Amino acid sequence: MGGERSRADAGAAGMPRAAIISNPSKDGIRRLREAVAHAERRQGFAPSLWIDTSADDPGVGQAREAVEAGVSLVVAAGGDGTVRAVASGLRGTGVPLGIVPAGTGNLFARNLQLPVGDLADAVVVAFSGVDRAVDVVVAEVERADGSEEAFASLVVAGVGIDAAMIQKTNPTLKRRFGWLAYVDGGFRALPASAPFHLNYRLDGAHPRRARASSVLIANLGSLPGNIELIPDAEYDDGKLDVALLQPRSVFGWFFVWWKVGWENVVMRRSRLGRRIVERSGGRTEIVYLRGREITVEMPDGPEEFEVDGDGFGEIVRARFRVEPAALIVRAAE
Repeated sequence: MGGERSRADAGAAGMPRAAIISNPSKDGIRRLREAVAHAERRQGFAPSLWIDTSADDPGVGQAREAVEAGVSLVVAAGGDGTVRAVASGLRGTGVPLGIVPAGTGNLFARNLQLPVGDLADAVVVAFSGVDRAVDVVVAEVERADGSEEAFASLVVAGVGIDAAMIQKTNPTLKRRFGWLAYVDGGFRALPASAPFHLNYRLDGAHPRRARASSVLIANLGSLPGNIELIPDAEYDDGKLDVALLQPRSVFGWFFVWWKVGWENVVMRRSRLGRRIVERSGGRTEIVYLRGREITVEMPDGPEEFEVDGDGFGEIVRARFRVEPAALIVRAAE
C-alpha cells in the first residue's frame, strides 16, 4: 500500500488529519489532490495521509491502516465498490467516512444526496459535512466447496439473475455509458436465466420455500433510471429490506418493471395513488419482506452472488444481518 505518511506527520500537533483512499490510476487524481489541499486549509486540517487501493485490496486494509494511524476522517474516492470496501474496514470504529463519488452508479452517494459529478463540492462535504449514522448489511456466504466469506453491503446484495446480469455486463460499455451498461448485461443474462428454489428464514421464524429469479437484500431502495426498487427502505432504520423477484414468465417481467418504475415512483407519491396500489394487490411478481436477519439456501445448487454492483461468484447459502448505525458518514446538511 502506498501511504504518504511524512506529509501527514508534519502537521501541527492537535490538528485533525484525514486519510484519502483512492485508485491512483483513475482520472482526476490531480484535481482531487488540489481540492483536498484547499479543504485542508479551509477546515484547519493537517496535510492528509494518502493511501492507494490495489487490485488485491480495494479499500478494506487501507481503511484499517488509516484508523491505526489515528486519523479523524477517512475519505473514499471511487465508486460503490471502493466505498463498500472502505466502509467494511471502518464499520464499528466511529471514524467518519467521507465520499467523493467517482464510479459507475454511485448509488450510496446518490441516496445520501451527495454531490455526484462535482468533485470539488464532494470534497467540501467530506471535510465539512454533518456526521450521520447509517446501517451496514453483513452477508456471510457459503460456497459449494464449503468455504465461507463475509461481505459488507451499503446498497444491495443479491442472489440470482441480478448477479448474473452484473457478471455479463461489458466492462468497456460500463466505462463509456455508466449504469446503462447493466441494461445490456440484463438482456444477455435473461435468456440463460431460470428461476431457482430457495429456502429462507426471516428473523428466526419458521422456514419458508419460494421459487424466484432473484432475491435482493437492500439497505436502501433507490436505483438509477428513476427506479424505486424498495420504496420504504431506509439506510438508517435498523432493518434490512428483502425483495423476492418471482415472475412466472417473460411477460411477468413487465409487471416487475411496472411496479418498480411506475407504481413505486409515481403512484405511491400521492395518498390516492397509494390507496389504489394497496387495493389492487394480488400480484406476486415482487414480494417484500423486512427484518433484521434472513438466511437463504439454494437446495438445487449454487447461484450467482453480488454485492453493491460487484460479482463475487456462486454461493449455496447466505446469512444476511443488519448492523444498525455501524458506520458514520459525512453528508450534506
